[in-house]
Amino acid sequence: QIRVAESGGGSVPPGGSLTLSCEASGYSSTFNWMAWFRQIPGKGREGIAAIWSNGGGTTEYDDSVKGRFTISQGDAKNTIRLQMNNLRSEDTGTYYCAADRRYVGKWSETREFGFWGQGTQVTVSS
Repeated sequence: QIRVAESGGGSVPPGGSLTLSCEASGYSSTFNWMAWFRQIPGKGREGIAAIWSNGGGTTEYDDSVKGRFTISQGDAKNTIRLQMNNLRSEDTGTYYCAADRRYVGKWSETREFGFWGQGTQVTVSS
């Protein structure tokens, strides 16, 4: 059974940093794509960063986080991290990790990913 689990959320002041981690287990091969989505209350999930593991580790970012967030592969198979620097109040939300075994055409769309974690809360507030 495939399971996706996030960790590392918390509360920080504006300008602070956090690192989120994600592990996707129960799959003997490497997931083709893994990604981070963010959901703000009252809005849908938006893709903020993705990594194409079978594409040499190619990364993609939403414009809102470029230059501040970095997605990377972890040391273990099917693990990723999201390093978040210079956090802003508008970064507050629930962060979800997603994974898929197929090639993903539009990484920022939730329908492209078949496996999801339960989410971890990030709060940026003074």
